[in-house]
Amino acid sequence: MSPSAPRTATVTDRLVEANRVYAAGFTDPGMGARPVLGVAVVACMDARIDLHAALGLHLGDCHTIRNAGGVVTDDTIRSLTISQRALGTRSVVLIHHTGCGLQTLTEDFRHELELEVGQRPAWAVEAFRDADQDVRQSIQRVRTSPFLPHTDDVRGFVFDVTTGLLREIAPNS
Repeated sequence: MSPSAPRTATVTDRLVEANRVYAAGFTDPGMGARPVLGVAVVACMDARIDLHAALGLHLGDCHTIRNAGGVVTDDTIRSLTISQRALGTRSVVLIHHTGCGLQTLTEDFRHELELEVGQRPAWAVEAFRDADQDVRQSIQRVRTSPFLPHTDDVRGFVFDVTTGLLREIAPNS
């Protein structure tokens, strides 16, 4: 593209402009980084889930940790550890959802990436077939982490993307 040619606006340009509008009316809420409700929510990054609206949360209520599948990975434990030990959260809510894309992948995804780019990712895909069972596994990973001092209030759910309802998943005994 020549320097004189007009640049086509990108999605990022749209987001930056939306931020300018937001910032024009923004006032500092005067709150700290500690979540008011003392809870960290781990959820899938799926764009169909408006997490704060679905849970009735407001700015400052919780820490929100999102990743593909909402699975509890080492990086999720890292964030939860900081959330609990440095910022005072005591409860953990785990949310997977119906129709998750991770249910259509396998660990072969890593092999395909290696063939394409010449390097195997250091991370696991964490694909799963059964959302309920993966929530149970995530609950277990949180409850057994030596880094988390508060593991007595850990609950897991599956969010139905067609009804908006949460269904609680009982942990393994």
